[in-house]
Amino acid sequence: MKKIYILFLVSFTFQIFSAQDQNIDMKGLRSKEMKSYAAKMNAGNTNPNTLNYDLQYQRMDLSLNPAVYNVSGSVTSHFKPNQAMSSIYFDLSNTLTVSSVQYHGVNLTFQQLATKEVKIDFQNPISANVLDSLTINYSGAPSTALNAFSTGTQAGTAVMATLSEPYGAQDWFPTKQSLNDKIERFDIKITAPSQYNVASNGKLMSETTLAGSLKRTFWRTQYPTAAYLIAISITNFTKLTDTMGTPPFPFINYVYPSTAADVGSMANIAWTKEVMNTFETYFGLYPFRNEKYGHMQFMYGGGMEHQTMSSMGGWDRGLIAHELAHQWFGDKVTCGAWNDIWLNEGFATFGQHLAYEKLIMTNAQFMTYLIGERDYITGQPGGSVYVADANLGSVGTIFSGRLSYSKGAYVLRMMKWILGETAFYNMIKDYHARPNLAYNYAVTSDFKNSALTSTGTDFTGFFNDWIYGQGYPTYDIRWKQTGNTLTFKAAQTQSHASVSFFEMPLPIKVNGTGGQVAYFALNNTANNQYFTETVSFPVASVQFNYEYQILEKNSTVAQDATLGIEEIDLENFGLYPNPAKNEIYLKGVKKSTDFKIYSADARLVKSGVYNPAKPINISNLSPGIYLLQIHERNLKFVKE
Repeated sequence: MKKIYILFLVSFTFQIFSAQDQNIDMKGLRSKEMKSYAAKMNAGNTNPNTLNYDLQYQRMDLSLNPAVYNVSGSVTSHFKPNQAMSSIYFDLSNTLTVSSVQYHGVNLTFQQLATKEVKIDFQNPISANVLDSLTINYSGAPSTALNAFSTGTQAGTAVMATLSEPYGAQDWFPTKQSLNDKIERFDIKITAPSQYNVASNGKLMSETTLAGSLKRTFWRTQYPTAAYLIAISITNFTKLTDTMGTPPFPFINYVYPSTAADVGSMANIAWTKEVMNTFETYFGLYPFRNEKYGHMQFMYGGGMEHQTMSSMGGWDRGLIAHELAHQWFGDKVTCGAWNDIWLNEGFATFGQHLAYEKLIMTNAQFMTYLIGERDYITGQPGGSVYVADANLGSVGTIFSGRLSYSKGAYVLRMMKWILGETAFYNMIKDYHARPNLAYNYAVTSDFKNSALTSTGTDFTGFFNDWIYGQGYPTYDIRWKQTGNTLTFKAAQTQSHASVSFFEMPLPIKVNGTGGQVAYFALNNTANNQYFTETVSFPVASVQFNYEYQILEKNSTVAQDATLGIEEIDLENFGLYPNPAKNEIYLKGVKKSTDFKIYSADARLVKSGVYNPAKPINISNLSPGIYLLQIHERNLKFVKE
């Protein structure tokens, strides 16, 4: 999406890089982006009038002059109805004037609607499942409301560019914007004054000199593309032709002459090759190798992940990494509703994490960056990654830097901690390669199901907490060493009532008095839970969340010599009666504490808080064998 926020003010000389400053810049600039979407989000995710056909191909043939704010020409659309239909709708702003609609040599009647649609009536109903086509001829000055089509100057030379996300494509060409039907193939033919170069999606097929000092540029993409990812940029570009990857594929950049003369910008553009290699290692092969990757400069500021050719307002390496990561996540697999925008923006921000970790920052700098992200995310007690309402102008949430971007990325970091690096990146590669998702749309449940198939791990509870739920946990970690036994107690409070408990493996680093180190992942499934681990050395200190693997705020770690003494009397610990009918009692437990009861097939059937000397009601349990878990100790009993 628009990356106006991400044009960092930091100079990436890398020898003197400040991750803390980087975070401040990101937050401030993200807020600019959110303001530009207020009008757009009222459109919703789907236009129901366009659900009755599959838009398979479009050919854009436009005459444009960067010095003139106007568009004229035609768009031919090939479509396949999924039912018999007597009319067809396209999304198109009514500030543009349709002059005619041609269908098999016949002009059709049409209406331009105030709903930013053109309704076209066929002379006779057309059949389902038969490929058909028509051409819309139109012209005019595109609407300025969404700033999807823009003109300006750079170094005194006219420049024209587009940025359509999320609902701006209809402001400059007739198309289908709903997030459910990618356009399988798209031809872009632009006639412009010959002193200008035209950059766009896909592969450059030809540049043809015409009469009257005009030039026609023909780009073609044969990968399925969401309408909002179709884009052009036009000015007196310097064209840079190169290759990248193994085996190599085209690396094409269209930059302003001033950029071509700037050593720092050119070094960062060349660095794209390095981050491409890294992303191919961890994410899988670049998804559009048969065409190209590259950048086209524009005047919007920030960046936008236009498929095969990101539009760039600056050349910061974090921005370059973000837009490149979008080619996998946002372009190859596109969020199927703006409610699920984190599948685009959280993943692309995680791509920045990866670039910072592997290429840009030292480990200490990366830890500082993560601290900044953690503090930003937990700066407010609520807010969900999933956008519950994407239709009523809740712009600050939909394009929230804190939630859709930063928290979405941190959710992926936590999944990496849960799965381990190898399993996580294999899961990521599987996600965008699945036949039902590759070059298609996906929602959060699709990603969750893909993760289950890849890893065998069911992330339902995790997503309920971290994607659909709000807030974060705060931990109180207590520890005590007795001989070679290290006892931990983990208590948790939540910042928001939507989540009753965050079940997470807790990262623990144990430091010995002689420099020894041990690492543990405590599977924290209940509040006030006890854990025992074995160490062979005297412990000097314990660190929690030592590499910021999980989200939390203001957590504490303390040695506690009384740990376990007040809570439980191990010598008398047990339950009675056993077998039991309606109630069971615990003995040896001195303080109120959480408990869970599992059936013989390991299903959680009851949980609550045990109060000393009061019974646990089991009357609703079916007869059978059960396991009561308390303080990470298990007691078996029989329900009669």
